Amino acid sequence: MKPKILMARAVFPEVIASLQQHFEVESNQDDRIFSAAELTQKLSDKDGVIATASERISAELLQACPRLKAVCNQAVGYNNIDVAAATKAGVMVTNTPDVLNETTADFGWALLMATARRVTESEHWLRAGHWKQWRYDSFLGADVHGATLGIIGMGRIGQAIARRSLGFDMQVLYHNRSRLAPELEARANNARYAGKEELLAAADHVILVLPYSKESHHTIGAAELALMKPGATLVNLARGGIVDDLALIAALRDKRIAAAGLDVFENEPALHPDFLELSNVVLTPHIASASEPTRRAMADCAAANLLAALLPTAERKWPPNLLNPEVLGRVTLSRATLS
Repeated sequence: MKPKILMARAVFPEVIASLQQHFEVESNQDDRIFSAAELTQKLSDKDGVIATASERISAELLQACPRLKAVCNQAVGYNNIDVAAATKAGVMVTNTPDVLNETTADFGWALLMATARRVTESEHWLRAGHWKQWRYDSFLGADVHGATLGIIGMGRIGQAIARRSLGFDMQVLYHNRSRLAPELEARANNARYAGKEELLAAADHVILVLPYSKESHHTIGAAELALMKPGATLVNLARGGIVDDLALIAALRDKRIAAAGLDVFENEPALHPDFLELSNVVLTPHIASASEPTRRAMADCAAANLLAALLPTAERKWPPNLLNPEVLGRVTLSRATLS
């Protein structure tokens, strides 16, 4: 009998075909988002799942699905998974780091440029038929070259964003849970570590790339927005919940900051409708990693993690992107018992 797995969301058909060589696969090519009860029911007889940010893997689900051995997230972030509960249940948890760093950094710059130079706003104005003549003050935006870039969250993606700033002759400030090694700071356009308040007050453009957690919830709220320059821009590539969306809406409406570029939102995809009424915000539907090569690489990475978790070999004993290595003792004991 092949192990049973669930593909919780639609994926490239080639990935399903590859996994079917090793597993009994239940796929979801209709791409319907399952309710908590539906997901629990579908996983009750499964050995593994390839999940996305839309699937909440809770302690209650894990308790109801004792057969489950691996949850492989097709994303870098994994705040949709209760990792501690998974570890307690002997379930391996993986993610897909690194394969999307450069693509996401590219998109961070796309959002930054569109936000600073009012690209979306001016395009909507043009499409509405308002462009009748050139004016000296039409859609005046902010310069990017020579400006100060503030990056909150200086992991691999943050560093990739900073490296790109060299071509714009920017000064880079960053805030992180811990300071980078000097050689990494040097590679990141000589980025300088700063406190959050210092960064927010000094930066012309702020990009958020930190992981979501209880501690990072509302990292940017009304108090933080009040520290920023009136002409500053804010870009969120991280996760919904990093920014207090209501506070940001108020700041944008009152022009306390110039503009924002957002790829993620609280309660997405049900973003707050007031964002749609604002002209000084660029909105995209969580597509920072959405190049075809990168999305394929993410799917392949998740599949490789699942294969290593459920069908270990001498060369591939454990998933390459295991997030909870402390589970290995439990899994080793379980495998020994089964053998």
